[in-house]
Amino acid sequence: MPLRLDDIKIPIAREMEEFEQKFRASMKTRVLLLDKIMGYIVKRKGKQMRPMFVFLSAGVSGTINDSTYRGASLIELLHTATLVHDDVVDEANYRRGFFSVNALWKNKIAVLVGDFLLSRGMILSLENKDFNLLSIVTEAVREMSEGELLQMEKSRRLDINEAVYYDIIRQKTASLIASCCAVGASSSGAPDDVVKRMHRFGENIGMAFQIKDDLFDYGEDEIGKPLGIDIKEKKMTLPLIHALSKADWLTKRRIIGIVKNDGDKPKKVKEVIAFVKKSGGIDYAQQVMDRYHQDALNLLKDFPESPYKTSLIQLVQFTIDRSN
Repeated sequence: MPLRLDDIKIPIAREMEEFEQKFRASMKTRVLLLDKIMGYIVKRKGKQMRPMFVFLSAGVSGTINDSTYRGASLIELLHTATLVHDDVVDEANYRRGFFSVNALWKNKIAVLVGDFLLSRGMILSLENKDFNLLSIVTEAVREMSEGELLQMEKSRRLDINEAVYYDIIRQKTASLIASCCAVGASSSGAPDDVVKRMHRFGENIGMAFQIKDDLFDYGEDEIGKPLGIDIKEKKMTLPLIHALSKADWLTKRRIIGIVKNDGDKPKKVKEVIAFVKKSGGIDYAQQVMDRYHQDALNLLKDFPESPYKTSLIQLVQFTIDRSN
């Protein structure tokens, strides 16, 4: 029977409920338009895995306290800001099945809303002198921006090798989950070496999480996201990068030509998917994902057994087993 988030959440169920109330309160504003948009954003909340990582990491490393709630809010505020800005950059009209902020209120308002969320997160930390938490999360935002720009730069020429790919996903995706775990540990009063270990733990989870996302592109049916969407968007992901590294020069040129020029043709996309599967790209990506998963679990071994540790291990498994 697959793991359910509600079961994983049991040791922190009360904290998550309280966090949700505090987070809603932190989004309140006197500007009517802004308050309306904040209400819309709060309503669209996803699985809430990021605050779960914060609270479980705090429970594993020390004691959950007021600082942990603020750390989880800081992560959510800054992450939500980056999503709002991302939708503007990507000209995306949907986010998690709902209309994006820019689709409903246009780009100018969406950019200002993102700025408001960023400032709200910083004020929350500065007012409470949570400089340690602000430092961790600000570093993650810098890395996420750099990773996004590095991917844009490389996608123009499609010259991404495995090392560059790992660099991009470490910055774009893994840095945020790493900051969740480091914020949880730091808020609990854990020493620096434990905070660093939890940061590495989260980074490994983030790497595995992104590779899992890449594998959805080659699924047998359209689960989570449309089949071949990364190919259509000219994104070089690990299964394709590995398959190309094994191909002869002519095949490589043909496949890169399809990604560059024919990504909008379903028949051509199927050709790329078949090439990747035949070349062992799927199996290779699966092995790399499993390695990151195991490295993460190894970093938890020295922590004492507790319901928090059990749930954290289950949450890691959930990110690997998920179907969307």
